[in-house]
This record gives sequence, C-alpha cells and structure tokens, in this order.
Amino acid sequence: MSEKLYNIAVVGATGAVGEEIFRVLEERHFPVASVLPLASAASAGKKIVFRDKEYTVEALTETVFEGRDIDIAFFSAGGSVSAHYAKYAVEAGAVVIDNTSHFRMDPDVPLVVPEVNPEDIELWEQTGIIANPNCSTIQMVQVLKPLHDLYGIKRVDVSTYQATSGAGKKGMEELVKQMQDFFHFKLDDSPVEAFPHQIALNVIPQIDKPQPNGYTREEMKMVNETNKIMHSDIAVSATCVRVPVLRSHSEAITIVFSEGVDVSVEEARAALEAFENVKVIDDLEQGQYPMPIIATDTDYTYVGRIRKDLFSENILHLWCVADQVRVGAATNAVRIAQKWIALEE
Repeated sequence: MSEKLYNIAVVGATGAVGEEIFRVLEERHFPVASVLPLASAASAGKKIVFRDKEYTVEALTETVFEGRDIDIAFFSAGGSVSAHYAKYAVEAGAVVIDNTSHFRMDPDVPLVVPEVNPEDIELWEQTGIIANPNCSTIQMVQVLKPLHDLYGIKRVDVSTYQATSGAGKKGMEELVKQMQDFFHFKLDDSPVEAFPHQIALNVIPQIDKPQPNGYTREEMKMVNETNKIMHSDIAVSATCVRVPVLRSHSEAITIVFSEGVDVSVEEARAALEAFENVKVIDDLEQGQYPMPIIATDTDYTYVGRIRKDLFSENILHLWCVADQVRVGAATNAVRIAQKWIALEE
C-alpha cells in the first residue's frame, strides 16, 4: 500500500453500508489522512468513531466538498442522492465510488468487481465515477468468472434468497420487530413498511419494482450488470426473493456451458478454490455448505453444493452465499479504492 494518505468522504455515513465502509477501511488499514462523514440534514450532528477519533456528521450539500481536498468519496445514500450530488464531489477533485444503482449502466461509467474486471477501473477518468454493482450481482460474478474462463458460459439461471439488510437498517429492524410481535401474539398488528408484505415467517418473491417484461428491477439489475462486468453476452434469468434472514444473501445458480463441454465437478471446484476471495465449502455428507451464519461479517464469497446436472453434460448447479453489506457493498467499494490507488501510483 502506498505511503500517501488520502482524504475520504462517506456519503450516507450513518446508514448500514456507510457504517460498514468505516469498519472495512479500518480493518484493511486503508491509508486515510482524514474522513468526512456526510448524511442528510436529519442526521447532521451525529458522531461516528473512526480509529479511536470522533467525527461529527455533516449535512450533504452542493458545496460541502469545496476546499476539502477529498480524494475519494464513497456514496451510499440512495440513487437520487448520487444523481444530484456526485458531480459536486467530482468537480471538487474526488473520485466517486458509488454504491447505488444510478450510474451502473451508464456506458461511460465503469462497473467494477475488482476480482473480475479490475482493468475497467482505468476508465474512471471519463466521468470521475466508478460504480459498485448490485450486491447479488457481485457475489454471482465472482463465482461465474473462473468458470467462464474454464469452460465458457452460455446461460445462467439464478434464484436469490436475499436478507433483510438488503433494504438497509429499516429492513433488519422490521424483521426483528415482527418477530418480537410474533412472540407477543401481536404479529397481526406489526407494521409492514420496508417490504410489500410481512417478512417474518415468510418469503416474498418480489424485490424492487415490477417491470413490463414480468421481471422486477432487482432481477434486471442482475441480468444487465453481469454482462457489463464480464464483457459477455451470457443469457441470464433471475428470480429474486426476500427471506427472513438478517444478513447475507444466498443464491442457487444453474450454469449452462458451451455446447460439447463435459463439465468436471473436480475441475470446477479447483477453479473456484483458486479464485481470489472465493472459498469452497462442499461436503454434503458432513453437512458442510455455505450458509448466512458462515458468511456474515466476512469478506469472502462461499460456494458449495457443486454438482453436475443429471441429464446434461454441460450444466452445473451450485450454491453461493456472501455478506451483501460487506462483499456486496462496503468491501467491494473499498477494494475498488485500493485498486484505484495502485493505478494512480
């Protein structure tokens, strides 16, 4: 890591991802000179602690970046916030690493998972912005990349089991509140605000808004982002489901490889084991496979239940789990920043 120290801003500093970014920066010994925590006016004045030093959260405004010499600005406060304010950070000289969906499909903005397409970071100068992909997309492409390099992928069908933390603090709090109300026989009166239906003791096969094609916006993110990141034309179909888990998304993935490929489970497992930040846990007889309680609060994407299709030689099925607050957001953003620093040196 460079000896140079960097001035960091975090927009959405009091949210779940913003708080995690500070944790990851500290854990990874990121070369920080100073931090500027930013949030809405309602959160201004709150305190955050970073490396044993207390900082006061400031309100995000159009002028807050001026004269602050911010090098890197992490945005994690929602697409409309990034749409309006990211340009002011760029104009003030910062590179923006955006965790929202707003810039992801902009052809001039690189969409990056550092283990998969680090070379795209070089394109940051076109707009001053680097986009962080959707959390479910990140863990999936980390699994697809080594297998695509090995065999060539034609099609992917994925079903996600997404934790309530994907909806931020309010999502986790709603699950906890509903479970508390269940045990007090008050679940019928428990508020339903973060999700379209009760999440406690339930699964909801809708994440984000319906689209004209019958998919949801979350599902289309996975379709479109996968191919932008991997520079591919893989056919992707997704069904995204919210489940009553606090943290870490799970995915059941079916991968169709090129015609004539005879998939070897052993070769596929070896490729996954060798890939950066992927861990294989795959012993069904011993009850060992990835689960949210294993992935939570870690920086790895876990893969298991790797098996060949019963009827087609070129199809593989597997299961993957990752902490979407970290791997799917904060850690990926910080890894992008680390690669950006290496590029600038």
